[in-house]
Amino acid sequence: MPARNTRANYRGRRRLEDPRSRYLAVFTTALVASGIVALGTATTLPDSHTDGLSMESTGNYDDISTRSGDRASRGDAHSTVTTANQPAPDVWILPVRKYTLTSFYGERWGRLHPGVDLGAAQGTPFVAVAAGKVILCRWNAGYGNNVMIDHGDGVVTVYGHASKLLCKEGQQVKAGDRIALVGNTGHSFGSHLHFEVRENDKPVEPLAFMREHGVDIQRHTEAIYS
Repeated sequence: MPARNTRANYRGRRRLEDPRSRYLAVFTTALVASGIVALGTATTLPDSHTDGLSMESTGNYDDISTRSGDRASRGDAHSTVTTANQPAPDVWILPVRKYTLTSFYGERWGRLHPGVDLGAAQGTPFVAVAAGKVILCRWNAGYGNNVMIDHGDGVVTVYGHASKLLCKEGQQVKAGDRIALVGNTGHSFGSHLHFEVRENDKPVEPLAFMREHGVDIQRHTEAIYS
């Protein structure tokens, strides 16, 4: 009897200390623990894709379309810069490029000289100082070959003594469009461009008016090109 009890006790202790049984127990414990951890993680952390969409929809992050739009805007700005040599519809410029200011606005020989005279070589092109509609383009008494342009808001510019007319009545012009050539026609004593500005059919001092519009006739400068 004592021998059988000893052998049984020995077999029992060996089964409890069997490495395979201990490995199985550890593995099972680890598996259960990892499942618990995974479950806990899934319930506590937000889905990354869903979170990304919610952040974009609330505007906390820039999305790709916004950045692309920014690049497009910068591209448009660059295009604008490269075409800046083409005057905008509301820009004002000098009527002629090379000239000498020979006569001012004011009383002369007992009469009002309603503009300024810009001496230039015969045949020198002159241009519209701003966008508008040509309302007169023909011979006009003392003005000789004369061009008048209506710029809206009651403003009209007048160009006199041209040797040749290059536009026609009713034509829409932009700032910088050639409208005639400098000459000595009409009541004139030498080749020059007579230039004046009228507001509501009344002549105004053109140097001050043009300065207010970014053009300094005395200094031969324009805001858009300077």
